[in-house]
Amino acid sequence: MGKWMLDEGNYIEITPEVKTKIDYIDEIDKLVVRKGKNVLPTVARLCLIATFLEDGLRMWFQWSEQREYMDMSWGCGKIIATLFVLINLIGQIGGCVMVILRFRVSIAVGVLFFIVVLQTIAYSILWDLQFLLRNLALIGALLLVLAESRNEARSLFAGVPSLGDNKPKNFMQLAGRILLAFMFITLIRFELSFLQVFQDILGSILMVLVVVGYKTKLSALILVLLLTILNLYHNAWWSIPSYKPLRDFLKYDFFQTLSVIGGLLMIVSLGPGGVSMDEHKKEW
Repeated sequence: MGKWMLDEGNYIEITPEVKTKIDYIDEIDKLVVRKGKNVLPTVARLCLIATFLEDGLRMWFQWSEQREYMDMSWGCGKIIATLFVLINLIGQIGGCVMVILRFRVSIAVGVLFFIVVLQTIAYSILWDLQFLLRNLALIGALLLVLAESRNEARSLFAGVPSLGDNKPKNFMQLAGRILLAFMFITLIRFELSFLQVFQDILGSILMVLVVVGYKTKLSALILVLLLTILNLYHNAWWSIPSYKPLRDFLKYDFFQTLSVIGGLLMIVSLGPGGVSMDEHKKEW
């Protein structure tokens, strides 16, 4: 069947059985995309807006508590506090509806991006590295939604021939992949247990593959499965009594992680874009 070189003078024989396994692994992501091409983008968008929708509804049902919290934290007065809650409520729910309906997606993403920045400042997330990295991952997911909504753009410079990796959409996908990787940095724990070490190593390898764009769809798909399992295990907010503050913390973490899963599903659906090893392999 052929040989693969390991190093100078050393080869591994590719038998029909080995080649079949390699081909099967390479076909998994293609099969998922092919079977789910009609529903995968919708599921990705639903997962992605989950944290915004949950937070927007929380602003509605906890209107007084949220307003009082902002007033007490910043001493900004009832009017400014009310305006903050109102902006979050309308911006998040309205942006989610626009994304789902694919109506003025660029405007919707801009509004949701503004909400992320506003909350990062208002809730002092800038000084909490874990929450900051997760918000950056959320911005990466929004960039992927924006990339999906864009048609192939023209060359960045007039008169210059368009290259495969010289398009705004491709750079959005690259930035989205890089920012999504920040989620996994927050999951790394230096614990000397087999499962935790395995999780750290596997997550780190897959994260690097997604960032550089190698075997991107398959790596993103495995990360979706890994993140889903970890999310259900660590952030089971429904098992916590409603009177405990831990419930709200886990609920926030759960839906934010679900949004990052949506971003990864968007990568599975869209592919890595032009700025990736997968794309450049086609030219080799």
